Amino acid sequence: MNDSSQHDFRATELDPDLLATPYTVQTNWHVITGAVSCGKTTLIDLLADKGFQTVPEVARQYIEREMARGRRLDEIFGNEADERAMTDMRRTIEHELRATDVLFLDRALPDYLWFWRIFGLNPNELLAECFHHRYASVFILDRLPFQEDRARIEDDNYTVLLDEALARDYSALGYRVVRVPVLSPQERLQFVLERLSEQGLI
Repeated sequence: MNDSSQHDFRATELDPDLLATPYTVQTNWHVITGAVSCGKTTLIDLLADKGFQTVPEVARQYIEREMARGRRLDEIFGNEADERAMTDMRRTIEHELRATDVLFLDRALPDYLWFWRIFGLNPNELLAECFHHRYASVFILDRLPFQEDRARIEDDNYTVLLDEALARDYSALGYRVVRVPVLSPQERLQFVLERLSEQGLI
């Protein structure tokens, strides 16, 4: 890692001057995000079953690919090069999407502001890029009981911090965050679709 790994950026606030950056492109994209083990993927799958275009989470794909190559989870998690690679993947994917398409993202580039903090990177280095695309809406799923799996190294305390950081960062970027309560998967699907229909977004 480079020297930035020696710093603790977990409490770093977003630069107010950079937060005044105008958005470049308005999209029809809807962000589904939240803490680890909040039910994002389940909801994304239900949206896909309904015929909506969806974009999967990059980090899980990256981690599972690297573990298939024989790397350990603890080697990937906390490695600056890996975090930058995951961010680059997310950035590339979003730049290849059509802004006019109605689609649902499993996490989006601003999620990585928190991940940069915990990887020892300054989130303000990434902040300006978060203003390239403006999302049509942002939904944060309330936390479910934490569940461990082979692609996770986090604990329940981490999920609390992530949940708080996502709400804070998206709000700072000018989004009106919509909280999705703990409901059955089908009820969460109905909740999201009803909110978007009320706003004429789908």
